[in-house]
Amino acid sequence: MSALRISGTRVFEADGTFSKRDLFVEGGRIVGEVEADAFDATGLTAIPGLVDVHFHGCMGQDMCNGTEEAIHTLASYEARQGVLAICPATMTYPEEKLNGIADAAAAWVAAGSGAHPGCADLVGINMEGPFISPHKVGAQNPAYVQAPDAAMFRRVQERSGGLFKLVTLAPEEPGALEFVDELADEVAISVGHTCATYDDAAEAFRRGAREVTHLWNAQPPLHHRDPAVIGAAADFDHVRVELICDGIHIHPAVIRATFKLFPGRVVMIADSMEATGLADGEYSLGGQKVYVKGNLATLESGTIAGSATNLFDCLRFAVLEARIPLEQALTACTLTPARAIGVDADYGSLDAGKVANVVLVDDELRIHAIFLRGERIA
Repeated sequence: MSALRISGTRVFEADGTFSKRDLFVEGGRIVGEVEADAFDATGLTAIPGLVDVHFHGCMGQDMCNGTEEAIHTLASYEARQGVLAICPATMTYPEEKLNGIADAAAAWVAAGSGAHPGCADLVGINMEGPFISPHKVGAQNPAYVQAPDAAMFRRVQERSGGLFKLVTLAPEEPGALEFVDELADEVAISVGHTCATYDDAAEAFRRGAREVTHLWNAQPPLHHRDPAVIGAAADFDHVRVELICDGIHIHPAVIRATFKLFPGRVVMIADSMEATGLADGEYSLGGQKVYVKGNLATLESGTIAGSATNLFDCLRFAVLEARIPLEQALTACTLTPARAIGVDADYGSLDAGKVANVVLVDDELRIHAIFLRGERIA
């Protein structure tokens, strides 16, 4: 692989600013200045490949299918959208099903990136269920909800080779706080799918939980006499909050309010399901039928069932429709999620030493070129 110089571009930096500099790539990573072939990016902005830590599927496949074909479909589709590091989410399923997903992911990663050209890097798995509230299942299958079980988590984690980077928990459920005590140093624990009060959530955060699963959704609302999970998260500076900016889950005014309430702590996610990238119709999520029309995906009951929007389109919506400052939105799609799952040594910015995942965009966030591990794929 020859060295590459991306010249004439404005670069989005890790500190949330833009600078005028050339990018140098060698061996699939960002490096200091070297002799290199030139790629003229005059008039474009170089941003890090996006990092999605919570989505389920696309193009008719779901992470929970637990196959190489499913992972390949997810990873190749996301790469073509400029989402170059992925941490797909599992649904509420029993241990046997989660084991199959863990095995497939572990085998995929063990094969190495060279075995998967054109595919986004699989940097983790997000265990969204089954340790959730039976009263706030959302689009999860209530038949498989179970009490928090640290031993079960560790068994599945061992099979995955340590790929589970996030696990969702309802802190009010019996055994939940003990789960946090035992595992907070081993995995990022996220409060979600919960009926938690302010005190419930605050105690979980105090013990080491450090994220909220899709803030505003599948949890009590923020009320001036009962601030619940959202108020508790605001009070703990180490807590990051996931936010679905697809134009369906969250009103633009609430998106703006969230960025103000949680400066530097927003993790933008797609929460997309298998219909993403396909036409309207009937699909599946967690073993339940989902009906998709435009960006709206619902169960038969009318409950919103994930999104049909990829993370790059969520970024565009946040900036162009919800009027989030570009710098804040980009950070929420790159460095903050990378930090949330502990992969920021390699992903999330264009600093020297990082994996050379680079997307070149114009002022309307239209993609002009994508470099995956230093190789142009679009």
